[in-house]
Amino acid sequence: MIHVLAFYLFATVVIASGAMTIFSRNPVHSVLWLILAFFNAAGLMILLGAEFIAMLLVIVYVGAVAVLFMFVVMMLDIDFAELRAGFVNYLPFGIAIAVVLLAEIVLGVGIWSAGPIELAQRAAPVTGEVSNIQAIGALLYTRYIFLFEAAGIVLLVAMVGAIVLTHRARGGVRGQNIDKQNRRRPQDAVRNVKQPVGQGVEL
Repeated sequence: MIHVLAFYLFATVVIASGAMTIFSRNPVHSVLWLILAFFNAAGLMILLGAEFIAMLLVIVYVGAVAVLFMFVVMMLDIDFAELRAGFVNYLPFGIAIAVVLLAEIVLGVGIWSAGPIELAQRAAPVTGEVSNIQAIGALLYTRYIFLFEAAGIVLLVAMVGAIVLTHRARGGVRGQNIDKQNRRRPQDAVRNVKQPVGQGVEL
């Protein structure tokens, strides 16, 4: 019974928050609705017994959305005074969402203790002594170890390539001389000036 209740709750909130992500005019509100959708999708994964995918959804995707939120704030012209002005109006709605999230966390712990549904055993059968995360780890580091290491090498090469492309010499861009910065004395970087009253500062 708890599985059915959890499924309908998580699925309803995922669909509703996904729709609000699309239809919200404020980009900050869209990001917050998207975070709520990811949390509820993680609850659905726990319901299926896929704790590893639920953890990835919370850690990777919610973290990526936080970075997306930072870029939205930096790139768009958002009037934060207007956002703060409507804080009191949205306070009951925010408290209601917080209560729903708290109830979903308690429900998620309950369904995790109760075990996955029958569909999870048909999709990814594991023994009772081994959890889903342990089974994935054992499979990755035994049967698929070479593919796992090859994926790591590909990601390492991509990271090195991005660093090389970023630090290449470009016209009109001053490079960073770390050795010169380390050798600079404090008295060369700071100048104490007794500024007369009523006059501007000379830069």
